Amino acid sequence: MIDKEKFHVLNYVKKEEYTASMNGMRYMLRKKKADDQDKLEVIIWPEPYCYAKTEEAKKQRAEFPFSKEGVMEAADWLNEQYEQQKPLWELSSQIAL
Repeated sequence: MIDKEKFHVLNYVKKEEYTASMNGMRYMLRKKKADDQDKLEVIIWPEPYCYAKTEEAKKQRAEFPFSKEGVMEAADWLNEQYEQQKPLWELSSQIAL
C-alpha cells in the first residue's frame, strides 16, 4: 500500500513521468493538459511489462487535480484499485518473462 505521508511526488511529476510498482500492479503518474488546465493522470496496469509494451486494453486511467490534494486523491485511488483487483496483481506478479 502507498503511504500517503511519504508519497511526495508532485515536484517530480511537474517535470517527468513517475513510475513505480506495488506487488504486481504497475503505475504511472504524469502531468496532462486538459481544457487548458494541468491534470494529474494516473495509469495502472498489470506486470510484467512496462507501459510501452503493455496492451492499451489492460491499462486503467483516472485524472485528479494537479495539486498536493490531487496526489493524495491519486494515492487513495491507487490503494483502492490495488485492494479491489488484488487477485489480478497477485497473478501478474507470478508471470515470468
